[in-house]
Amino acid sequence: MAYSTNKDFTEPPSKTVDLPSEDVSVMKVHEKIRTLRKSKGWSQEEMAEKLNLSINGYANIERGETDVQVSRLEKIAETFGMDLLELFNFGEKNVFYLAADNNQNSFNCKNLQSTDFSNEKNELAHELEKAHLRLQQQEKEITYLKDIINLMKK
Repeated sequence: MAYSTNKDFTEPPSKTVDLPSEDVSVMKVHEKIRTLRKSKGWSQEEMAEKLNLSINGYANIERGETDVQVSRLEKIAETFGMDLLELFNFGEKNVFYLAADNNQNSFNCKNLQSTDFSNEKNELAHELEKAHLRLQQQEKEITYLKDIINLMKK
């Protein structure tokens, strides 16, 4: 059986990710899966292939017509590069950003609530400390130059 490479059985293909118009904090799991798939720029066929499912089987998941076992949800979450809890929490009043890559017409979606910022925090703390040291050094230099000016005036 041959399948079209860009066939999307729930809605026409789009180059943008249309987030649901309703409050994302009440998104159902199948809506989260669809949103995440679109954020990756993947077709339903690509997603079905990654999960070793038929296209219709995967489309049924996205439409919420199939009760999905936990093991399948874990595999879906893994495909998106997250764990099951992150999949369930996606869009639940979390902060996330959607970054578009204009060259490839794809999108990256990142959940900021589950992101570990400890490295960034440490780097910023280090940069702040360096800036404070530079300011202290500049203050010492200014004091030194003022002393030289005063000596030259005498």
